[in-house]
Amino acid sequence: MKRIAVIGAGAWGTALALHAARTGAEVHLWARNPGAQLANGAMPRLSAFPLPATIKVTDEFLPQADMTLVAVPMKHLVSVLAQLETTSPLVLCCKGVEPDSLHFPLDILAAIKPGHRGAVLSGPNFAHEVAAGLPAAAVIAAQEDGLARSLADMLGTPAFRLYDSTDTIGVQLGGAAKNVIAIAAGVTIGAGLGENARAALVTRGLAEISRLALALGGEAATVSGLSGMGDLLLTCTGTSSRNFRVGRALGEGLSPAEAEAAAGGVAEGMATSQALTELARRSQVSVPIMDAVAAIVTGRALLKDVIEQLLARPLGPEIKVPEAFSR
Repeated sequence: MKRIAVIGAGAWGTALALHAARTGAEVHLWARNPGAQLANGAMPRLSAFPLPATIKVTDEFLPQADMTLVAVPMKHLVSVLAQLETTSPLVLCCKGVEPDSLHFPLDILAAIKPGHRGAVLSGPNFAHEVAAGLPAAAVIAAQEDGLARSLADMLGTPAFRLYDSTDTIGVQLGGAAKNVIAIAAGVTIGAGLGENARAALVTRGLAEISRLALALGGEAATVSGLSGMGDLLLTCTGTSSRNFRVGRALGEGLSPAEAEAAAGGVAEGMATSQALTELARRSQVSVPIMDAVAAIVTGRALLKDVIEQLLARPLGPEIKVPEAFSR
């Protein structure tokens, strides 16, 4: 029997553990507090989904596994990786950018565990739907030739289709940036700007992500895939998205702190907006929507002023073919 370790017993980690158990694996789910299991055997963040007997909840890391899924928030990734002792390939399932170093998840892994085999998993996935076994798809990306495909084959099922990629930059950027654009999409709805405005904003946000991906060494085509357009569509339209809910609350007039509280917890897009705008500045890439979100969530600009500035931007050709594509 294959063994899969999952680090992090939040909603996403628990959902991945439930899915991994369906593949026939013995699953070890690491939790800071294993005793927090509810009376029905479920974890608090997904209380409607009891864990099967093939999932062991523990506060000890599994040193040897066929695969280890790391599903902790970005802010905890450094400390968790520093403690984790394992020889198995690590699949990082968090989305975002480390604010101080501006590192993506695989950059952090390379800094803490040089040479360790790693990959990232990203895509349009709400935890409760994966936990329920509803159809979904995602992408696993790794630079090592063949690693992403082997991991996808091990974890994938007909109901959870896993594609592979070697564009780790594009996949990680798409997963991080969609949270920022989702806040902006929520603002358009909360401020009563309408569905037309949201559709336009999401489309232009996708263009920003594509420009930044190219500048950072990724591929624009990746941004049209599951970790880009797919995740963007889900997060910008689904009310289950915490980042969308934060944006909607901001559009309704709440302060950033009030909006986050109303949304039910930390929204990764708030911190990610500042990191991505700094990456864009260093790369000399124009990202006006991301800039606007960063200005709003940090209190540097009023919502009405940001909206006016975006609407007053000069117009030009909708699509400019990047030089790399015109050769």
